[in-house]
Amino acid sequence: MDLMATIENAMTSPFIYLAILDAFLPFLPSESVVIAAAVFAVSGIPSLPLIIVFAALGAFVGDHIGFLIGRLLRRRRPGGRLIRAADRIAPHLHRRGGALIIAGRFVPGGRTAIVTASGATGYPLARFAPFAAIAAVTWAGYSGLIGYLGGAAFESDRMLGLAVGLGLALSITALGELVRYVLRRRRAAIAAG
Repeated sequence: MDLMATIENAMTSPFIYLAILDAFLPFLPSESVVIAAAVFAVSGIPSLPLIIVFAALGAFVGDHIGFLIGRLLRRRRPGGRLIRAADRIAPHLHRRGGALIIAGRFVPGGRTAIVTASGATGYPLARFAPFAAIAAVTWAGYSGLIGYLGGAAFESDRMLGLAVGLGLALSITALGELVRYVLRRRRAAIAAG
């Protein structure tokens, strides 16, 4: 069996929805799985709306698991290195927590850092949950649509569609990081001069 047939069998299996529902593996990136499944959704199987719903649900629950881990870390290791790091970002979280929670979803490693720090710093769960929901739905829609667009553009060559979808997601992330770097440098130059 060739690689593409194996991938297609995995992506069109009903079990793909369980792979997308990453709630119990909140520290593993699932964007690639969501994009890959969405590439195959062009044919109708799997269902793009279900991909987005399962991805958003998994992200939302996974964020809450990360939040709980942060709370547990605070109780078990109050003076630990991770808690000291969380304490340094606590003022930022409490001042602009919503924006950080939403943006963190799209930054590599950002999700884990922000949701864990939110729990560790005592960020209120009642404020965390709505922002986590917005972040999860936005991220799931973005990832699903990126994959679907790649699949639609290269419907006759799904491997190319998969590569384009993943490449597009990586490019958007890299561009975001570049903009963030340039803005940070510009602010530092203004502050220094």
